[in-house]
Amino acid sequence: MARRRWMLWIAVVAILSGCGSAGNGRGADGLDQLHQQARDALARYDKAVLDAGGHQGFVPVGELTGQLGDWEPKNGDNKQALLSGRVLAAAALPAAPRRTGKVVWKNGATQTVPLLSADEALNQMAAAGAGSCPECVPLEVTGARMTTMRIQTTRGPATAPAWEYTLKGTGVRVTRVTVASSATIHVTPPSSDPYNPPGGVAIGSVTTTTSGRQLTVAFTGARGPRSQPCGADYSAEAVESANAVVIIVIEHRHAGDEACLALGAQRATTVELAQPLGTRAVLEVQHGMPIPVR
Repeated sequence: MARRRWMLWIAVVAILSGCGSAGNGRGADGLDQLHQQARDALARYDKAVLDAGGHQGFVPVGELTGQLGDWEPKNGDNKQALLSGRVLAAAALPAAPRRTGKVVWKNGATQTVPLLSADEALNQMAAAGAGSCPECVPLEVTGARMTTMRIQTTRGPATAPAWEYTLKGTGVRVTRVTVASSATIHVTPPSSDPYNPPGGVAIGSVTTTTSGRQLTVAFTGARGPRSQPCGADYSAEAVESANAVVIIVIEHRHAGDEACLALGAQRATTVELAQPLGTRAVLEVQHGMPIPVR
């Protein structure tokens, strides 16, 4: 599975009645709504931590399935089969060589986690498939070996135990993090109305300082500053709990009644926390889901 990269993107979408993201919480009423979304997100996350036994050391963010190598031209449909979870064991797969393994962070911190068998991790991979591809031929797994893979977490990049699977008819290998679900935090986003989506600016990633008090958030916003037509400046607020921090990005537009093309560019702003981030997760305000900290 190709690794997703954060990049600058510009897309002309439509003529809008203003610049910047819709539903960004401008004005007192909009900001009050975002504060309520943040409080609700913290409550859901606090419950998820409590359900996991009160400890949140390992919270992966993003894909737990990886791909080593490129699909051959004759196997062009394999990518969609993998994305949709169409994988099955064509041979007996091994148990974990030991009961526990270690997640290791860039700063040297570690956490001991329970491991899954190759069959259990493969079942997780299948269950995590998105979309439907009934016409895709299932990928047949012929073997597996224990290895490690690099993933993003709420505490920064980490190396986690993983299974590496060989597949019938291709040189591509597939990897899957093999940490038992009992050792991770599971957050369920709230249901939302597609015609009335939650407000807020979507955050792509967060970078923290050595002290952990200041966060720099990256997101897609207006191309130019507020001093220019259709431009905007940005500030941020943090709503904090003992387990997580929700970041609210506030957009300050050049004018509210301009007709602008929806041109997006990578922007960033900083926010100061009341307490160092520590092992707390950073959540985006729209759905309250964890985002990667770098």
